[in-house]
This record gives sequence, C-alpha cells and structure tokens, in this order.
Amino acid sequence: MDMNQYLDVFIEESKEHLQTCNEKLLELEKNPSDLQLVHDIFRAAHTLKGMSATMGFEDMAHLTHSLENVLDAIRNEEMTITSEWMDVMFEALDDLEAIVLSIIEGGDGKRDVSEVCAKLDVTGANKETAAAAEAPEAASSKSKWSYDEFQRTVIAEAEEQGFNCYEISVSLKDDCLLKGVRVYMVFEQLNEIGEVVKTIPETEVLESEDFDSEFVICFLSKHDKQEIFNKVNGVSEIEKVEVTELKIDIAPSENEKPAEEKEAAPKETEKKPEKPEKPAKQPKQSNGKKEPAKPAAGGGTKTIRVNIDRLDSLMNLFEELVIDRGRLEQIAKELDHGELTETVERMTRISGDLQSIILNMRMVPVETVFNRFPRMVRQLTKELNKKIELTIFGAETELDRTVIDEIGDPLVHLLRNSLDHGIEAPEVRVKNGKPETGQVTLKAYHSGNHVFIEVEDDGAGINRKKVLEKALERNVITERDAETIEDHEIDALIFAPGFSTADQISDISGRGVGLDVVKSKLESLGGSVSITSTEGKGSLFSIQLPLTLSIISVLLVKLEKETFAIPISSIIETAVIDKKDILFTHDREVIDFRGHIVPVVYLKEQFNVEDSADDLDQLHAIVVKKGDKLTAFVVDSFIGQQEVVLKSLGDYLTNVFAISGATILGDGQVALIIDCNALIK
Repeated sequence: MDMNQYLDVFIEESKEHLQTCNEKLLELEKNPSDLQLVHDIFRAAHTLKGMSATMGFEDMAHLTHSLENVLDAIRNEEMTITSEWMDVMFEALDDLEAIVLSIIEGGDGKRDVSEVCAKLDVTGANKETAAAAEAPEAASSKSKWSYDEFQRTVIAEAEEQGFNCYEISVSLKDDCLLKGVRVYMVFEQLNEIGEVVKTIPETEVLESEDFDSEFVICFLSKHDKQEIFNKVNGVSEIEKVEVTELKIDIAPSENEKPAEEKEAAPKETEKKPEKPEKPAKQPKQSNGKKEPAKPAAGGGTKTIRVNIDRLDSLMNLFEELVIDRGRLEQIAKELDHGELTETVERMTRISGDLQSIILNMRMVPVETVFNRFPRMVRQLTKELNKKIELTIFGAETELDRTVIDEIGDPLVHLLRNSLDHGIEAPEVRVKNGKPETGQVTLKAYHSGNHVFIEVEDDGAGINRKKVLEKALERNVITERDAETIEDHEIDALIFAPGFSTADQISDISGRGVGLDVVKSKLESLGGSVSITSTEGKGSLFSIQLPLTLSIISVLLVKLEKETFAIPISSIIETAVIDKKDILFTHDREVIDFRGHIVPVVYLKEQFNVEDSADDLDQLHAIVVKKGDKLTAFVVDSFIGQQEVVLKSLGDYLTNVFAISGATILGDGQVALIIDCNALIK
C-alpha cells in the first residue's frame, strides 16, 4: 500500500502529538506527582509510535518505544522523576522533532537514535524484575476475576443452552507496535465461534492501547479449548495463549465471597457499570441542559483538514470577486437603475458575509507560534544560569495564517533578547531587591482590526546612557540630535540597523544581527514594533499586526487626477485646516492638532505630482499615526472609504518609496496604496 497519500496527515498529527509531549513534560517538571500528565504524555508517545511504525519510519518508532518504557515505569511508580530524566526525555523529543523536520523536507526520516535510546533504556532491568515479581501473582489470579451479577447471569443462561465459559489469557510480544490492531484481530477471530462477555482490562483501555502486553477475555462458545486456542494463536505478534474452562461458581454470591474480594468487587463494578444500565445512562447526559459542551467525547464538532494552498486559491478568487463587486457598484451608481442597485447591494452584503467566512477559515490561534516558547525558555534558562518564568496570555487570539507563518522569528528574537539582555542574573536581582526568578510575559489581544503582541520582562530595562554613547560612536545620531533627544527616542535607537549595546556578541539574543531585522520584518507585514522601558524595572516590546494582509479598508484620496489609497488602520482623523494655522518650527511646517505639534507632509511633493491647484485658503488633511508619532498628510480631496484588494507591484517594481502595493478600483483604474510608515519621520 502506498503510504505517501497519508504523509501530510502524518506530519500534521506528529507535530500536534510532539507539541502535547512538550507542553505536558514542562507541566510535569513543575508537578512531578501529577500522574495524569504522565498518562497524557504516554498516550501521545504511544500514538506517535503506532503512526511512525505504520508509515515505516523505524527510527522514530524505536525512539518513541524507548520513551514509552520510561513513561510506563514512571506511571507505575517504579521510578521517580528527576531533572536528569527530564533532560533525557526532552532530548528524545528534540530527536523526534528533527526526524519530523527531515520528513517535511522530503527526507527518509532516518536518524541515529541509539545514544538517546540507550539513555532511555536504564529502566529495562527494573521493569523485568518488577514483571518477574508480578508474574506468579498474575498467574494465580487468572481464574479469580470478579464478575458482576449481570455477567454471572449471562454465563449461567449460556451454560444452560450448552455453551462453555472460557477465560483466554493472551500475551503479546514485547516489541508488538500496534497492540490495538492485534486485540481487534483476536476479537474478530473469536466472534466467529462465540461471544465475548468481559475483557480485563476493559475494552476502552484495550482500544486505546493503554495496557502492557497481557489481556484476558471471558468467552462463551460451544467449541472446544483446542479450537479456541488455534483461532487466537493464529494471530501474528502473539507470544502466548492460555485457555481455561470455567464454571459459574468462579463468581460466588456476595455471602460466599472472602472478605478481601467483597471489597474488590464493588470497585470492578464502579469501573464498568452493568451492561443494561449503559444505554439508559447515556441519554440522560446528552439530553440534560447542563451537558451541551460534552459532545467532543463522542460525535463532537466535525472538522476537516484543508491544504493551505486551497485556501489561498479561494482567497485569490474572492479578491477578484471584490474587484468586480466594486465595478458593479460603480456601474449601478452611474446608471441609477433601481433594481440593479438593489441587486448590487444584496451582492455586497452576501460577499461581505462570504469574506468573513473565508477570513475566519484562514485564522489560526497564535498559540501555534507561542507553543514552542516555553521549551525554548527552559533551555536558555539553563544555558544562561538564570531563573526565569514565562507566562503566556491570550494564546487563543487569532491571526491570518500568512501573518502567523512570518511572526515566529521576530518573536524568538525579542524573547531571546529579554532573556539574555533584559533579565539579570539571580544574584544581581537579589542584590537589587528583586525576586531571584525573573518574569517574562508574552501576551496577545485583539484591538480593532489589529492584533497586539507584547513581550514584557521585569529585568534591568534599557541603559539609556550606554545606548546614547553607542549611537554617537556608530554615527546613528549626531551630537546636535543627542542634546535634544527624548527618552522614548533613545529607547527606539536599539532598532537602528546594526545597533548593539552588547560588549560581547551573544548567540542567544542575536543582538549582533540587530533588532532592526525584527522591525523591518514586522513592517513588511504591515505592522510595527515599539518599546517602553524603565531602567531597573524592565522593558515592554509591543507589536502591532493587521488581522489579514489581502483585503483592507482604505480612504481613497485625490492628488490632481491621480487616485491614491491610505489604509484606514493608520488614520486617526480627517480634517480641513486653514493655511494660516500652519506654523514653522525647526525648518518644518507643523500644525497644532489637539495639543500635539504635528508635522505636515504634502503628498504631491512626495510623489512628484505636478501641482496645478490655485493658492487655496483651506487644505484637506489626514492625520495618521505610527506608534506614538503623528503626521498630517495634505491631499486635494477625499473620495471616500472602500474595501480593496491589496496587490503587490510585482518583481519589476520593488522598493518603490512609500508605496506598499496597488489595487484595481470599480471603474477599472489602478490606485497606489500609500505606506504611511515610510512617510512618518
């Protein structure tokens, strides 16, 4: 069978299971007594093992099998969790992630895992000893399982009809990878010649493969022991089969039971309610008003995986639809035809709803990016010999997939910067009256059509004196600028190209590369980054990103006969200003806007549009904002607000000053979209 058709599903599910292992291991390190976490990690590792074995990735299957052995020993309380064991398990996850990455890149998934498997195999001897000690007890109890009243009744009635009752003990081989499949095959064989009454452990546990290698079946059949043995023993990967014939007196009445069995029996019944009750109990839960959110265990919300390329194609088609919609709106307006106008309005409403659905389909929680950071912080904390705690808020905040794919590296850079340069060493923190454990907070939240992501630390903050010295040394600013520069402007200097305050360039924060890389990356996404810092108290990096990159709301403006578009997200206010209100300061024209001195930029000058207008007393101005900076753009007139499709200018028109793209308007004209960030000085 060709497994390549399942490769995409395998990769996606492997990434999810590895992420689960990473998250739960980090939690387990904080709460080593929480065995539920161990069960969760075991299940994820077990599923990974089965998937990789099925797909033929043997090294991955072998490594997950070794990891499973350690987790099994921990959950059976045969060994305790230590820092060393945590490091080895994280090392195993690193190898598993490397294998998955190799598969994604078209590799064969092969990797030398012998060293880490050897580290994980320390519990082998302990497990064998424990298994040997338990074996006699298990053997002696094989025919002493407790059966509830319903099961005893079924067995008794079957015996009256000529059926025999058997207990079948099945042991799978130690290296059996797909235990659930073997159990299913045994059941298939037995169902041909009789009926299964009970399994130990329960069928749910067998299906989830959450058992070691042995299970017992209580079975009713008119066939003899040898035939049953042959049926079961014919299934591959089975080590041993024992068939024992039983009589109904194996389950005595309550009065005949020994005292210790009386205590054990109710527990068995609690675990598995009597069969007649099960159908009656389920409707109560599903029909009750307090249980609407529980269908995930059964049917649940139905989901389907869709290739991102298909969503991109869908988005491109919709963008064309938006352009045609604009054209229709223009025609309807020109013709002033009632029915046409009504139809176009209806089309606008429907396409608006369709746009919301398509954009929501492309939305991905930022946790897909955030999830990798706790592990990274744990590793760097050890390398730096610091104590740091990472707290994440708003991981459920959603962003367009195209933006999500691009923000990972800038966030890694900012976090590493906070860990390396921000948070001080424990002894320094204690000396300064701070807790020795530094706090780093990663937060995401929606605000309007933007998502804000903040990276905050309670470290040393920015040493402004040192920043200013370095800026002068590297000619980032002049001596004259340094005399009048404000604190927040000094903070912003760390985003200057090639700027670094580090005495030694560190691999950890990458400050040798410079935070300008972060800034330029975010600005290429239509976003921005700013910093607020208090020396000795800490720093806050704030990233602003658009929800989506392709369809944006703009204000259309006229410069002579040319139409330009300014993104609404950048605009604070539109105004008509009197020419006499324009002031001159530092050789620049400015206006007083609500108590703020705002510089004036004439867009005609910036885009070399020939000015044929008369000397007007009033000017049309658009006040735009970038971070905490305001600028007033002067235009000839406002046309109105419109949703447009942002198209790139192509490979031939790269780096056009202050233009981020273009759009096709309803009348077929092309309007250039202004990049406000480039014009705000």
